[in-house]
Amino acid sequence: MPLTRDTDIAELLTSARTIAVVGASDRPNRPSYGVMKFLQDWGYRVLPVNPQITGEHVHGEYVWRELAQIGVPIDIVDIFRRPQAAGDAVDQAIFVGAKAVWMQIGVINVEAAARAEVAGLKVVMDRCPKIEIPRLGIPRIAADA
Repeated sequence: MPLTRDTDIAELLTSARTIAVVGASDRPNRPSYGVMKFLQDWGYRVLPVNPQITGEHVHGEYVWRELAQIGVPIDIVDIFRRPQAAGDAVDQAIFVGAKAVWMQIGVINVEAAARAEVAGLKVVMDRCPKIEIPRLGIPRIAADA
């Protein structure tokens, strides 16, 4: 079952340091652009993933083609993809050993969530960390953390 209790979601967000954003955009009018900036401002290391803009930079971070290229441990894979395309991002998250997958508001893929859970990943579905972090009172990450 995806995480739904505030305490479980807060624990996930408090323990995370590195978040990969699958479906990151370089367009300021896109939700992923604003969420990525919010997460960076909160102290997370945010790694954008989007094959259409690979090699470019969003908010100062290199844009990766896929999760497997990143080469650093990923705590949360934040998915900004259509529900039917979210499964591929979940499979990549499993492959790279991410600790959790987070499907954004409107992104509901029960089969992909089940695969992630079987593989040992925590799952959050149909929520946004930009909303949950202030709502749950998650403190900013200190620069030396």
